[in-house]
Amino acid sequence: MTDLSLPVPPGGLPDKRQVAASFSRAAASYDSVAELQRDVGSQLLRRLPDDFVPGRWLDLGCGTGHFSRALGERFPTSHGVALDIAEGMLKHARPLGGATHFIAGDAERLPLQDSTCDLIYSSLAVQWCEDFASVLGEARRVLKPGGVFAFASLCVGTLFELRDSWRQVDGMVHVNRFREFAVYQRLCAASGLQAISLETRPHVLHYPDVRSLTHELKALGAHNLNPGRPGGLTGRARILGLIEAYEQFRQAQGLPATYQVVYAVLEKPL
Repeated sequence: MTDLSLPVPPGGLPDKRQVAASFSRAAASYDSVAELQRDVGSQLLRRLPDDFVPGRWLDLGCGTGHFSRALGERFPTSHGVALDIAEGMLKHARPLGGATHFIAGDAERLPLQDSTCDLIYSSLAVQWCEDFASVLGEARRVLKPGGVFAFASLCVGTLFELRDSWRQVDGMVHVNRFREFAVYQRLCAASGLQAISLETRPHVLHYPDVRSLTHELKALGAHNLNPGRPGGLTGRARILGLIEAYEQFRQAQGLPATYQVVYAVLEKPL
């Protein structure tokens, strides 16, 4: 298995068509298991400048539209755009409102004109983008001077318990790979955007058993999408091996699953 402590190699992230299809299939089940997503997105909202009121905001990777609706409530006089690469998510989000427009698009090639947004908000979406420099470049292009790009993403160390447990079972890629925090730091510093804040914080969830965790990842559409993942069904012997290995991490609250979350608030210079 590729070690998550190493940088993501070229071609090491999932194909975006597979990401879009996976999250489209998960649209109906996503909100029922999205505890982490709601927590992280709420923390990202709290990191926005207190007196900041955008004329137009973009929810980049809006998913089911939970935070499009939150942005709409926080900025009721603003014009909102919700964008996602997964058509199934947009189909789910559109009837629930929150944004003025719901559009399909890619964060690496935004279908928006230059200098048209005051805020780009993106929670737990850009980790799926292989060319994060392009994401930053597009954000800089689309933002107005003084505009803000606030994002939350995942970095190396995410789901290390699951990764390490699988490593004791076989040599295949079972856990999604993510960038090092240092890569986020380097790319943000080179983006032409000014960092108001950039940090990483762990979020730990607990589960009664391994099946509960893997079921949740599938319901979120965030199960293993990496190149090199095993094909077909996983044999009973390997599943039992995974369970035995993961039990070594058990705590009083249950089996831990750690997510290393990157929080960033960047500003386009005037």
